[in-house]
Amino acid sequence: MILNSQSFSLPFQISRRVETALQEWQVKDGVARLWAGDASLWTGGDEGQWLGWLTIVDEQLRAVDRFAGLSRDVRTAGFTHALMIGMGGSILCPEVLKSIFGPVAGWPDLSVLDSTDPAQVRTALDGIDIERTIFIVASKSGTTLESRLLMDFFFEKSTAHVGMAAAGRHWIAITDPGSELEATAIDRDFRAVFAGRPSIGGRFSALSDFGMIPAACMGMDTAELLRRTAAMVRASGPETAAPRNRAIVLGIALGVAAEAGRDKLTLVTSPLLQSFGAWLEQLIAESTGKTGQGVIPVHGEELGAPDWYGDDRFFVYFRLSSAPDSDQDDRVAALEEAGYPVVRIEVGDVYDIGQEFFRWELATAAAGSFLGLNPFDQPDVEASKIAARTLTERCRVDGSPPQESPLYETANIKVFAEPRAVFQSGEDDLVHYLRTHLNRIEARDYFALQAYLEMNSACRNRLEEIRRSVGACKRVATSVGFGPRFLHSTGQAHKGGPNTGVFLQITGDDAQDLEVPGLGCTFGVVKAAQAAGDYSVLVERGRRILRVHLGPDIDQGLDMLRDAVREALAD
Repeated sequence: MILNSQSFSLPFQISRRVETALQEWQVKDGVARLWAGDASLWTGGDEGQWLGWLTIVDEQLRAVDRFAGLSRDVRTAGFTHALMIGMGGSILCPEVLKSIFGPVAGWPDLSVLDSTDPAQVRTALDGIDIERTIFIVASKSGTTLESRLLMDFFFEKSTAHVGMAAAGRHWIAITDPGSELEATAIDRDFRAVFAGRPSIGGRFSALSDFGMIPAACMGMDTAELLRRTAAMVRASGPETAAPRNRAIVLGIALGVAAEAGRDKLTLVTSPLLQSFGAWLEQLIAESTGKTGQGVIPVHGEELGAPDWYGDDRFFVYFRLSSAPDSDQDDRVAALEEAGYPVVRIEVGDVYDIGQEFFRWELATAAAGSFLGLNPFDQPDVEASKIAARTLTERCRVDGSPPQESPLYETANIKVFAEPRAVFQSGEDDLVHYLRTHLNRIEARDYFALQAYLEMNSACRNRLEEIRRSVGACKRVATSVGFGPRFLHSTGQAHKGGPNTGVFLQITGDDAQDLEVPGLGCTFGVVKAAQAAGDYSVLVERGRRILRVHLGPDIDQGLDMLRDAVREALAD
């Protein structure tokens, strides 16, 4: 098997520090200790209990025929659609595979739902033929709020269309043994229940059943993907010295760059690989963004000229050899010539993407070791979950979210700010509040849009326009995240990483809401509670945040916000 290549163009000081750190790793036998699960390589906590992903590829290959069996089963059963329900790392890999490989003729067309936005839920419902859909619900713990609510909603729809006796035959569960979801799946007579590995966290689960079961359902050749991935596993094994171990070298380079202040990991991908950046964004942010440090991934940002960027950037270019983009090649070459640190990774063809899942999982573990943190926990994600659950319960009892008093209000827009924000008296319009907030951005900060809206092309395009305007004016890294999805990825770095983020949270009225079966409230209320919980934790952690709430015409509200941001920046 041919390995995806990897090359570095690093400034002298960073290159020397990487060499030194790799020699230190070699002296302390770091690679072998990592593979052996030696927790002292990190913080001496429970890290050794979370390394099942190191051996999962070999385990999958030993039982690879079961994926082909599942693939035949869903095809023979006549399913034309597959809807995967879940949150965070348990669901991002299937989305990457769907984006890269597309629908496979003759097998179900896979779609992914990881949102409590009622418009998003309705779009997912309208996009499937329920009577010919296989539903895949994924949750390691089986208690994840969003997964449970969405499962109940769609199971009720299944029952209404095919009857209680047959509904379970349209469902598959992927969950850890003994979970609440496993018990539910058995009780409802699901078609199949696949066991996750308790030793593999969600964001490291791409090559486990959380990634491979939906891949099999959509007709992918999972055996070929795993066989090619095995080449990277072997090349990264405990017998490969640190200076020659591609994944370890990459991880140490990430750590060294972050230590040197180049903590904005800017991802550049060939067009067909763009979705891989979203998976990697979650892996990096949730694994390293804690204890006030970490690597801030920048995904989907428009690639600019060298003079556009500051000295906090570290670039990684994923280039698909079979479908290169010459303009990207030229722009990345210009960055290298200007002296920016650049890593080039050449992906042979689409079935080699599995190698990158493994390379980056191991690199992230190594980076966590270098930075002295636990890359396998997510303490600040849990803080937001607790706040959201508390507010959801209050909403369920009271019938609506707690009422807040806006700083500014019109018929279409309301503005809310955290208590430390200082605004000039005598000025009271949207542009003033935005200008004041955006002026809090300093060199080496990053600007993050947090949109609790439907993740559709109309919303994304308007948000990208806002992102480009702020990035071009302030010369800082930028990101766009849709809630509640980002709560399980970049949300960890937002709250637990360096306090260099400036956040604009965008919420909105729901033109049409949907009831959650058995909960006593709606998806819109749950989403509002999640947004409010996230906001409260960010404020508690001393983050700079402004919230803008739109009326039910979201497109019109985003147009108004975009124009106001441009005016605020022009001043």
